Amino acid sequence: MLKKFRIARFDGDGIGPEIMREAVAVIKAAEQRVGGFYCEFESLAAGAQHYLQTGVAFPDDSRQAAHAADAIFLASLGLPDVLKPDGTEVQGDMIVLTRRDLDLYQGVRPVRLRPNVPSPLADVGTGIDLVVMREQSEGLFAAYQSSHIVKDQVYSDSMIITRRGSERICKAAFELALQRSESSGKKNPQVTCVDKSNNFQAMAFFRQIFNETANDYDAVSVNYSYIDAIMLHALQRPSSFDVLVLENMYGDILSDLTAGLVGGMGFAPSADIGDEHAMFQCAGGSAPDIAGKDVANPVAQIISGAMMLDWLGKRHNLNEAVEAASLIDSCVDKVLAAGYLTADAGGATGTVEFGNKVVEAIQAC
Repeated sequence: MLKKFRIARFDGDGIGPEIMREAVAVIKAAEQRVGGFYCEFESLAAGAQHYLQTGVAFPDDSRQAAHAADAIFLASLGLPDVLKPDGTEVQGDMIVLTRRDLDLYQGVRPVRLRPNVPSPLADVGTGIDLVVMREQSEGLFAAYQSSHIVKDQVYSDSMIITRRGSERICKAAFELALQRSESSGKKNPQVTCVDKSNNFQAMAFFRQIFNETANDYDAVSVNYSYIDAIMLHALQRPSSFDVLVLENMYGDILSDLTAGLVGGMGFAPSADIGDEHAMFQCAGGSAPDIAGKDVANPVAQIISGAMMLDWLGKRHNLNEAVEAASLIDSCVDKVLAAGYLTADAGGATGTVEFGNKVVEAIQAC
């Protein structure tokens, strides 16, 4: 009997529906090729266009359905010109609040330079293959919708660092380093603590918890970097990093920088993971300027879908879903290696054509 996964699907704004369409097609091809499971997608409303039409970015019925699903699959959300009365964009009402409501404290941002994809760096060393682990339950984002305002003259947003939040993200980072080492045969797993402990007590506390956690992982080496220094080191020697763990806002910024090293946001998948729930989405924006032109890069959305299947498979002890995730990832690499690159990577392959090529590669395996 096939295992059914109920997936809350949000097509988003701008290029969102285009890249979601290709990602779902790829997932369907993988589930048919491998067998053992299938994904039932429920399309739900949220985003900037919905806000323009209704005044609500994330309606209650969509929220309830998302919370009840086995996983949430989200495409690019928000439009830069659609703002709430307080001047902020609307996507936080869905993304940030869903992370908070479901306690999705692990922001997992894989960064890998894939075959044939150009990097802006002249020297990528032995290659770029790292993961930014962003704590997502606190940090500066704890101030979302909680700013302290004094008569429209002073605004204050506070960074919150707790022992519980720091312990669980550091543990997740060390566990991920071990998993990556085991799956790839890579020796010397490493976790780098990225902070600003030279100036802020909260960051010194984060590093303290990191060191306490490291004591339980003798097989993993540790490294340290200040947030300003990592911006330089990531450019100079990206191949030297494995897993990097850091506060919420710092992780938000660093994950975009590192994505730029491997071809841009079109190659930047992401997962927001908690103990019971998870949400998967491309890390890039909705790019309304190219929407509807068949030039958007669907790789990040497709790989986010693969990450979703991997998480579902491991959570439900279903090897077929894990196998399907690996199949999608390898077939994306095959298509890229064959020279099918979208415009952002210097190629001429359209969104639909790229998705079709990945589907064909899966069917041919």
